[in-house]
Amino acid sequence: MVRALQERAARAFPAVDESRDGGWWLRHTTSPSWWLGATLPHDDGDLDRRVNAAEEFYAERRAVTRFQITPGVCAPALDPLLARRGYRRELSVELRTASTVDALGPANGVELSDAPGPAWFGVWRSRHGGDAEAERALLARVPAPSAYALAHRDGVPVAVGRCVAEDGWAGVFGMVTLPGEQGRGAGRAILAALAGWAAGRAATGMFLQVTADNAGARRLYERAGFTTAAVFHYRVGD
Repeated sequence: MVRALQERAARAFPAVDESRDGGWWLRHTTSPSWWLGATLPHDDGDLDRRVNAAEEFYAERRAVTRFQITPGVCAPALDPLLARRGYRRELSVELRTASTVDALGPANGVELSDAPGPAWFGVWRSRHGGDAEAERALLARVPAPSAYALAHRDGVPVAVGRCVAEDGWAGVFGMVTLPGEQGRGAGRAILAALAGWAAGRAATGMFLQVTADNAGARRLYERAGFTTAAVFHYRVGD
């Protein structure tokens, strides 16, 4: 299940350039979110050859080589091999899941649309920055049905999120609440609205990814019924 959900998440962030080597997904992106351009090494085989091939893939694109390391999904020998090669460990992330029914709730003040508008991007860029047009192009490549949620308070946009439905699961991404609005219910309303949308598309389960040091987001997701299915990290080269 963990591997399948991580691959759904990858499809929700389509790479600019991607190469497959068995279960290894080599992904290159121009997004400011660097982890979207990491390799998903989802089987074993000749690890030295595959790491060398990944390094060549990223060198050709003048990009840093990165690997997403998930216990139980990646070969056990991969993480120590990368450590010996000098790859540093970064960014511990929790993969969390919930029943769609558990995530439902009041969604007052939330507007749903099938494409992100200027107000949605305005809130999203307050956290991520970067090139809005590059992000818009990335989102336009998502093949599965998507919903974009925008929460208002007194007519002012204060929080956003998006959801992608695929084969009975709905992934939640891009959750951002403006400073000063955190803890006031906007994030929970976004989740509830996306859960309602997911239920309408026969998605009985939801999943999301949250960094282990983001205590506020973790509390929000716990209140919405999300529990930890896996914890993974990244190995990043020079």
